[in-house]
Amino acid sequence: MSSKLPLISLVIPCYNEQENIKPFLSACEMSLPVDYNYELIFVNDASTDDTYNVIKSSKISRKDMSIVQLDLARNSGKEIAVTAGLHKANGKAVVIIDADLQHPPAVIPELIRKWEQGSEVVIGVRKEDRKYAAWYKRLGGKIFYKIINKISEVPIVPYATDFRLIDRMVVDEFNKFTERNRMNRGLIDWLGFERDYVHFTPASRIHGEPSYSLTKLTGLALNSIIGMSLIPLKLAGYLGVLITIIFGLLGFLVGIEMFLFKDPWHLNIANSINLAILIIFLIGLVLMALGLAGLYIAAIHTEVTNRPLYVLRTKQRRTQQN
Repeated sequence: MSSKLPLISLVIPCYNEQENIKPFLSACEMSLPVDYNYELIFVNDASTDDTYNVIKSSKISRKDMSIVQLDLARNSGKEIAVTAGLHKANGKAVVIIDADLQHPPAVIPELIRKWEQGSEVVIGVRKEDRKYAAWYKRLGGKIFYKIINKISEVPIVPYATDFRLIDRMVVDEFNKFTERNRMNRGLIDWLGFERDYVHFTPASRIHGEPSYSLTKLTGLALNSIIGMSLIPLKLAGYLGVLITIIFGLLGFLVGIEMFLFKDPWHLNIANSINLAILIIFLIGLVLMALGLAGLYIAAIHTEVTNRPLYVLRTKQRRTQQN
């Protein structure tokens, strides 16, 4: 590997990808520009097949490329596997890419080009394709993006993927995060920085089955909503305020109409209805109390998450010259 060329790292999470490793390496050898050195960091997420040995025995012909292997002792999920790779990466920029070739290595030169033009985060956005996922995944994706963009402090571009390039200073800031239940793309977006997008059509998976089941996708979506917004904690309080106001006013009007003016409108409201209004009003008060508790929990959550108070893009020291 030439020491004169700058280094770009590829972080490649792997789970049961034994048949995809060699085609992936071949695609990288053909696609990656020759203007850089590359380290390919394969993170084996405790695969149950022969992924570990396939990576270990893999050879590459290009002198500007090297293979780094991380082998996790237990299956921790893709988000943690990517995090481990980012902690290990040494490049001036890091590309996060799947090993199953659905993230085409041929798109990497475009990611690098936009980074060279000044973008600090270059995000691969999947073109919507009915062949890519089952109808329920497409529907679930649309619902998720609508919800997350309504409640999150940081908007997420629909169909944005983990396939992205991030600059070294973005990696350094990302590595400060300590959350265990995380959605990496959301955390990277939270950091800010100059962003650009590359749209791509995902390739068909050649070998194996996707490791992200509907259950895992649902769990990731819930972690994303919880991690990127405190609104779910406050929902009970909002609902309590709404119920208390509506049924408090309703009870007040019914009380005046029946007991003060002796039912001039002849509503003949039964005692059971009065009792129901009272009970729902009290439920509203209870929900308001839960919402108040939620505010304190939200404050605790913010402190425990321990995200940086601010993010610096550059560090400069200027000295005055005489």
